[in-house]
Amino acid sequence: MDDLDWEAHRPAVFGAAYRLLGSVAEAEDVVQDVWLRAAAADRSGIADPRAWLVTIGARLAYNVLKSARVRREEYTGPWLPEPLPTGPDAAEQVIVDDSVGTAMLLVMEELTPPERVAFVLHDVFDIPFDQVAGVLGKSPVASRKLASRARARVAAARGEHPTASRAERRRVLTAFRAAAEGGDFERLVGLLHPDAVYIADGGGKTIASRRPITGAERIARLLSRTATHRGDRIAFIEIGGALALATYRDDRILWLDTVEIENGRITTVHRLANPEKLTHL
Repeated sequence: MDDLDWEAHRPAVFGAAYRLLGSVAEAEDVVQDVWLRAAAADRSGIADPRAWLVTIGARLAYNVLKSARVRREEYTGPWLPEPLPTGPDAAEQVIVDDSVGTAMLLVMEELTPPERVAFVLHDVFDIPFDQVAGVLGKSPVASRKLASRARARVAAARGEHPTASRAERRRVLTAFRAAAEGGDFERLVGLLHPDAVYIADGGGKTIASRRPITGAERIARLLSRTATHRGDRIAFIEIGGALALATYRDDRILWLDTVEIENGRITTVHRLANPEKLTHL
């Protein structure tokens, strides 16, 4: 395959695989497999290389996704997707929208594998339903219905949890970082919604709560304690197109906090502490 053509379409292939799998490592494996298959294929009759490559990637990711669902049922504690760096220095440039954010990936995790594939291919990458049907082994009409159900679920989630502006996110996270670094319990309580939820993914590899924690005071107590006792600095990092916070010790990321914000207060803290999911950062 012509190197220029592949490099032009590689981000779309990775982007589709990542949205389907929520795993950077697994998406990279899919990308490599797509490249090998495409390089060996007869491409003379391919009118739309991007759609063709994304469809191949989706078919491979669909197979992985079905087995991944079983693995996640056996996962220790809450499962969070692997973070995707999306800032200017990110190694993998990908088509960015809110469907690569932690919250939306968790919403899509609740969809069935066919619903997720139909939604990502059609609604995100504009792949026609006849091609979606080929991936799923269903009719175009059935594929359209799957995408419609998924779209309704995603729209409901977006309506319930509107996305904060970049300016508001930076303002809240700047205050949050200062309060966490200073162990300022009262300030943390003020930045958290009274009914805020804290969800941690340690994967059984490190100390992390295996159940969600609810309530501003309980979360603030945990955050103020862990930040001052375990980390030596907290830095901004862009993940999934949105600002997040990484806590370091000796230049190694201990955990990554992605948050949801409404009306100037943090409603959800997703803390990823599983070291296996942080190595690529």
